Amino acid sequence: MVEWGTAERIAAAALAILLREGAQAVTMRRVAADAGVTTMASYRHYPNRDGLLRAVVDAAFADLGNAWGKRVREVDFEARFYGLLDDFLDFALGKPNLYRFLITDRREGVRRFPEDFRAGRSPAFTPVIDVVEQGMRDGVLRADDPLEAALAITMPVMGLVQLYLGGRMGMSERDFRALCRRTVGRVLDGTAST
Repeated sequence: MVEWGTAERIAAAALAILLREGAQAVTMRRVAADAGVTTMASYRHYPNRDGLLRAVVDAAFADLGNAWGKRVREVDFEARFYGLLDDFLDFALGKPNLYRFLITDRREGVRRFPEDFRAGRSPAFTPVIDVVEQGMRDGVLRADDPLEAALAITMPVMGLVQLYLGGRMGMSERDFRALCRRTVGRVLDGTAST
């Protein structure tokens, strides 16, 4: 068994609170108590709440990038794309508080479109750009700016997720996932090369 250091325990406690209750519930005092350290010990490892949350966000995005990067082994464009959609929905619906914090909450130091995305600094979005580029190389998608095409294909699903998480979609998760697949299918049809 690997022993975690104090910094890792603090970050894990912050992530656990964020997952359960949302970012607004993460305070240095509460995180310290959950990690079994003093509040001052938390400040020795993280300068403030924002620094702690930034470390949690960086680790979460890295984990997402690693998990979603496994789709590279899929050869077929559609298998890769729909696999990424399933990964995204698993994340967004399975960890809604983390999703909101990563994707929709305003915070300092976020990756910005288009510069950071075009430079490959988004561990979660870069696999989508990669699969769109594959679709264009393979002639499945018409030639276009891969970044903007990836954005056009993914944004309808992100909008649907916002509605679903906001309680505005009157359907089961299974039916919602099917709606997302149909929506992506319609967008892919509109960007097809033939």
